[in-house]
Amino acid sequence: MSLQPRPGLLDITPYKPGASAPDGAVKLSSNENALGCSPKAAEAYRMATQSLHLYPDGGATKLREAIAEAEGLDAARIVCGAGSDELLQLIGRGYLNPGNKVVQNEYGFLVYSLVAKQCGAELVSAKENAYRADVDTLLEAAGEDAKIVFLANPNNPTGTYIPESEVRRLREGLPEDTLLVLDSAYTEFVDASDYASGMAMVDEYANTVVTRTFSKIHGLAGIRLGWMYGPSEIVDVIHRVRGPFNVNLPAIEAGTAAMGDREFLKLSKTHNDEWLAYFHQQLGGLGYDVTPSVCNFVLVHFSDTPGQTAQDAERFLAERGLVVRGLAPYKLANALRISIGEADANRRVVEALEAFKAQAA
Repeated sequence: MSLQPRPGLLDITPYKPGASAPDGAVKLSSNENALGCSPKAAEAYRMATQSLHLYPDGGATKLREAIAEAEGLDAARIVCGAGSDELLQLIGRGYLNPGNKVVQNEYGFLVYSLVAKQCGAELVSAKENAYRADVDTLLEAAGEDAKIVFLANPNNPTGTYIPESEVRRLREGLPEDTLLVLDSAYTEFVDASDYASGMAMVDEYANTVVTRTFSKIHGLAGIRLGWMYGPSEIVDVIHRVRGPFNVNLPAIEAGTAAMGDREFLKLSKTHNDEWLAYFHQQLGGLGYDVTPSVCNFVLVHFSDTPGQTAQDAERFLAERGLVVRGLAPYKLANALRISIGEADANRRVVEALEAFKAQAA
């Protein structure tokens, strides 16, 4: 007899990241930082290559302390991982049993579905309102028996957010023993006065955690680094299920340096503000329906008329050396997610989409 995996695993569709760009093309499919990473982080990474024969600190103490200092948090309640993806999976491994219910918003990050299925849990998606998470439908979906509710705020791939008051209403409406996971991967890009990353809620409510990443504004997607802040009891569980050296030594060094480089964060934020506004203005002016975004990407909607679909536009852009993200896996088949790139790439996207609309008319 052939060896059989755990029931349900073969029903999982593996996560498909944004398409790579062939030589000469521009990759705008993975929400990477257009400015690269902090020069200080890059130098720290290079210096770490002199110590590759050594095991890293299993607790990533240096990194946790740097995060705590920058964010005003308790270092003992921070746990680091190989990207926030790993931390989401560790949360599932620590708390989900087969048959448990996991809730997400309708267009939630695909990793939430993977976490549920890997643990044999049931995933329920709550309808959104104008591509925004809706607290009422999330509460209805959660009921009295949801084990985990995942909320990306802001959300990928829509780029939208809900105010802090609504996140609090969600937490207060959930049973106390339901774990609320606030995925704040894009929090550094948001200026809105009614937005909050959720850190204060970790201290105020039971069973609430926040995950963050170094992949976006810090520009360290290639080294896979993320962190979680939560109650001591939950952090203790995550430490028990993570690998003993789940964050490598160069990542610890680069992440520590990145946390201290506030100038690079400011430059990244300024660049994103300028070109996010440009995309909204220019693409909206061309007649495209662009969902208002607070992230480092835009969600652009297309027609279902043959020759004018998102798939047609994606091919048209690819032929011009511009690789963007099709969203069929998110059940947004007639939309594309386009990352903010360097200035020239952003202009090329607008010019190409203007030409696409003209030839499709």
